[in-house]
Amino acid sequence: MQSFRTELENPLVEKDIVDLERKIRLFREGQIHEEKFRSLRLARGVYGQRQQGVQMVRIKLPYGKMTFKQWKRIADISDEYSTGNLHLTTRQDIQIHFVSLDRTPELWANLEKDDITLREACGNTVRNVTASPTAGIDPQEPFDVTPYADATFRYLLRNPICQEMGRKFKMSFSSTDEDTALAYMHDLGFIPKIQDGQRGFKVYVGGGLGAQPALAHLYYEFLPANQLIPTIEAVLRIFDRHGERNSRHKARLKFLLAKIGLDEFKRLVEEEWTALKSKTFEIEAPENEVAPLATTEPAFDSVELTNWYQSNVFAQKQAGYYGVFVRVPLGNIRSEVSRSLIEQLSSYVADDVRVTINQGLLLRFVKGEDLQTVYTILAAHGFAQAGANSTANITACPGTDTCNLAISDSTSISLELEKVIQNEFPDLIFNNDLLIKISGCMNACGQHSMAHIGLHGSSMKAPDKRVLPALQVLLGGATLGDGQGRVADKVIKIPSKRGPQALRWLLSDYDANAEEGEYFHNYYDRQGEKYFYGLLKPLTDLTTVVDSDFVDWGQTGAFATEIGVGECASVIIDLVATLIFEAEEKYDWAKAAFEEGRYADSIYHSYSVFVSGAKALLLDKSVNVSTQHAVIKEFDKQYVETGEFTFGGKTFTEKTLQINQNEPSAEFAARFLAEALEFIQRARSVREEAVATKA
Repeated sequence: MQSFRTELENPLVEKDIVDLERKIRLFREGQIHEEKFRSLRLARGVYGQRQQGVQMVRIKLPYGKMTFKQWKRIADISDEYSTGNLHLTTRQDIQIHFVSLDRTPELWANLEKDDITLREACGNTVRNVTASPTAGIDPQEPFDVTPYADATFRYLLRNPICQEMGRKFKMSFSSTDEDTALAYMHDLGFIPKIQDGQRGFKVYVGGGLGAQPALAHLYYEFLPANQLIPTIEAVLRIFDRHGERNSRHKARLKFLLAKIGLDEFKRLVEEEWTALKSKTFEIEAPENEVAPLATTEPAFDSVELTNWYQSNVFAQKQAGYYGVFVRVPLGNIRSEVSRSLIEQLSSYVADDVRVTINQGLLLRFVKGEDLQTVYTILAAHGFAQAGANSTANITACPGTDTCNLAISDSTSISLELEKVIQNEFPDLIFNNDLLIKISGCMNACGQHSMAHIGLHGSSMKAPDKRVLPALQVLLGGATLGDGQGRVADKVIKIPSKRGPQALRWLLSDYDANAEEGEYFHNYYDRQGEKYFYGLLKPLTDLTTVVDSDFVDWGQTGAFATEIGVGECASVIIDLVATLIFEAEEKYDWAKAAFEEGRYADSIYHSYSVFVSGAKALLLDKSVNVSTQHAVIKEFDKQYVETGEFTFGGKTFTEKTLQINQNEPSAEFAARFLAEALEFIQRARSVREEAVATKA
């Protein structure tokens, strides 16, 4: 690890990587609790796989943007540390698999040489900030949201308010009312608006997919752009303090909103305003002026090229330039193919490639005269399929290929379904209004619960008690625009091997019976859930299953439901002592932030000292509560009201929640830091006395 200290110029990044290496070593030695280590490595983009002993590494690409140099760096790293495959995700990240845990610090250090981070790509943090890939070139956009997405990412990276939340937090920026970044299914979703000549956003809060999908609530009709960052910060602070921490299945923001209501949530957010670092936050967002080119409609001499142009290419708002969507099957692209594309495309497209939410790529600023050349290059590499945003391009998560949680295959089945479309419904390459998405389980990484036709992995038991792979069929989801969406209904479960037949019947029925111009979700409403249940019911007959039905797509052996094995510390850890150690570590962070003049950060770290210390002492009394707010209240009950702790006549609640009663000044930061130190010293003394008494 010593070499990282000289190779990296950013001391914060260097510290992160050295710390990761140290924590891996301590974990191997059994000195860090397994759950704590899991939380730490996830927040550094290192995720356990289905296969024991190797990791998936998620590379964070804010709003999906990468330069050619960054793309090449990722490809080279995949060769050196992984399998040579780059997997593009629905959150505009890139994932590589089968990485040794011990090599992740070195991998991260090499990524950072081209300003690529792993920080907060996984875990209970703010995940990758996504945005419409067309941002900045969309003819319909009120303004380019890219600078706002970028500012959000940079403001929150390493920000203490969002490092150890109860659950992950997702945000998106759409470029137009079409809402291609799906504001309605995010914890915070933003749609650009202009009101009285002022830039701002329509804001949605509390959406999410997963096993229990929920549509976001309208939060602001119009939020001025200079209020964007303060609002995000206030929302995160409330989620951090009041969000569930024991039951991860009830810990997303959508559950907090369901519990306390939108009005109470708004009140708490408003109360937090005093403590914010910035009450307004100006974001520089100049429009990049591009000299227009003469526009001529390209003419092509082949059906394949014409279909590609009509379905994958659009005219940018910059006259004479075109955006080109690249369809990437299953989101997988080899490193050697990446390098070849970079070399051949760099003369014809801008040095700004975007990963799309349907696991593809968007090339920008292609001149009309170069479109045929770009097509030829893509075709030579196998990436010139038409229908990049259409029914024919099915989104699928990695599923049982690598994921611990997957139940049945999601990748091989998607290729089989695409064959049905290609061979029997070829015109669907031009239909962008009927989308098919697949996940390996109910958790919706493949976004199946908002698809018109969604599928997720499951299992069924045959009459002879053997288990066979299955697909849960969901219908009627949709993106309606301007923050509105629909969650698909669970209709029926069928054997996986009958998935192609199910799709064939659904598309044939829609083709035969839909009215002119009727969208699939409207057709679903008109016919009703029972109609589609009856349509697909014959496929559920398990008396006719054959041996091949017990073998999942892409496999050769009999199907079995499995859960991958993660790391094991294999020793017993004193969790109370660990929490006190963490509180002391957070005090060190608070002190360092204060000395660097980062007073708001210091105050939040000091607050975390109080919470971690209190949680440790409560656990010592076998009291386990599920939110930070509950920790604070319960500490008063268990320690202050009993006289074991005193705070000069104040309650622990009053002492701790000074955090949202004061401006983040140097004076308050210094006082709060001193109080945090006094508290954790007393907490350690109480703990040591308790241990001595028990001995």
